[in-house]
Amino acid sequence: MRILISGSTGLVGSAVVDNLIHQGHDLVRLSRPESTNPSRATGSPQLPQVIWNPHSGLLNSRAEGADVVIHLAGASIAGHRWTESWKRELRDSRVAATRHLVTSLQRLDRRPQIFIAASAIGFYGNRGDEELTESSPAGTDFLAQIAADWEAESARAAESGARVVILRFGVILAKQGGALPQMALPFRLGVGGRIGSGRQWISWITLEDVVGIIRFALETNLLSGPANAVSPNPVRNAEFSSTLARVLHRPAIFPMPPFALRLALGEMADSLLLASQKVYPTKLQRLGYRFLYPDLQPALAAVLQK
Repeated sequence: MRILISGSTGLVGSAVVDNLIHQGHDLVRLSRPESTNPSRATGSPQLPQVIWNPHSGLLNSRAEGADVVIHLAGASIAGHRWTESWKRELRDSRVAATRHLVTSLQRLDRRPQIFIAASAIGFYGNRGDEELTESSPAGTDFLAQIAADWEAESARAAESGARVVILRFGVILAKQGGALPQMALPFRLGVGGRIGSGRQWISWITLEDVVGIIRFALETNLLSGPANAVSPNPVRNAEFSSTLARVLHRPAIFPMPPFALRLALGEMADSLLLASQKVYPTKLQRLGYRFLYPDLQPALAAVLQK
């Protein structure tokens, strides 16, 4: 299949590109005008490109003939303190960029038949011990509102006849990026511990399973709409912390108080570190996806020992 991919040099995008090339697919990067040769800077595979302006949605003519779009682009949620200007960037890089991309795809003579889009379990907001599935409603906080609007823009691709799959990613565990290296650092230094009360639920997934789920979405015609891309075994923060410490052979005796996190990170602390989301991959399991790493300790051991 000929596949257009945005966000191709990010954590997920790079892994997806490598895997799908190995599977024999024809990949084309959706690249911003200012970064016309990402492979040179990142060491990623040399691929043909379609220039894409996420502010206007403008695509050049090489977008014609694609069978699939995998849309992973979006500014880093945890990469910057949430000033008002950065919150606008977080929203625009997801909601507005997706709106423009879908509108531009609708103008093509031959439109993609599969549209796979990133979202996040931030869609649900802080929900305590509630068990969350794809049928659970959206939350009301900042991230939940972004995710709901982001998904609504992705869903518009169905108007052109595409099968739309929206993957709500949990905390992605990878050695080379994402949250895990930052989470592991205090433990490596011997000062790790639970965050806050430790009772908040963490819904997680390995990068290998993220790639596997994206391939599953490509190949499984019955999969459409939102799907929770998380392990079937969420854990409380205290269990996550103790398991991480055990895998690293370090103690977990220094809890991080909420006030310190809020002082350091502001609003981000409540949305990313203190929120509780007990999410289950109901749709993926019903359709037969088999997780490579359903349990936390083997997952952390596999990721950190690579």
